[in-house]
Amino acid sequence: MNDYRPNSFDADIGELRGLIAQMGGLAERAIAGAVEALQRHDLVAAERIVAEDKKIDVLEKQVEHLAVRIIAQRAPVDGDLREVVAALKIAGVVERIGDYAKNIAKRVPAIDGHREIEPLSVLPAMARLAAEMVHDVLDAFAARDAEAAIGVCERDRAVDDYYNSLFRVLVTHMMENPRTIGQVAHLLFVAKHLERVGDHATNVAEMVYYAATGTHMAERDRGALVTN
Repeated sequence: MNDYRPNSFDADIGELRGLIAQMGGLAERAIAGAVEALQRHDLVAAERIVAEDKKIDVLEKQVEHLAVRIIAQRAPVDGDLREVVAALKIAGVVERIGDYAKNIAKRVPAIDGHREIEPLSVLPAMARLAAEMVHDVLDAFAARDAEAAIGVCERDRAVDDYYNSLFRVLVTHMMENPRTIGQVAHLLFVAKHLERVGDHATNVAEMVYYAATGTHMAERDRGALVTN
């Protein structure tokens, strides 16, 4: 900290963006890996995903320390300040996204007979869309691209549609196959975790939009979910 130089602001912002990108990459891979482990009932992969969540936590703390240092020593204003504050908030959101992936992985041991549950085949597509939203919104943050942030928000409805469809199908499956109720309940939680990943990506998009433009994104119609 003693070698901090006022003219190193751009380098610090670059480091901040890099840390956020690392967090996002880990979260994306965790989402994809958790759903793949679920499909294959791969307990070893699931345990690895749970353990690797600590890497995201460590990066979040690094973002916090760097953001505080920049604010305290550089005193950024206007767009620069918005970007630093956005990075601080985004790190917290990405950490929660990582937690959702970890929670999906933790459910893998409880869903052993999933091959009998046809709706599971939809989850990978839902997970891909949610992970792509995370990837694209962090790219938008790095580029300060307000239009790209809007595009991410527009895709949230598709994630909600996946969730609503899965909810109805899984509830019907439980009614028709009572012996699968326990496992299907876990799948409902998995679907809900993925839906929340999409919500968090849209929250980040709103932060990116504000950081880039200084104005808040127009209120969006988020649609109606079949359950809270």
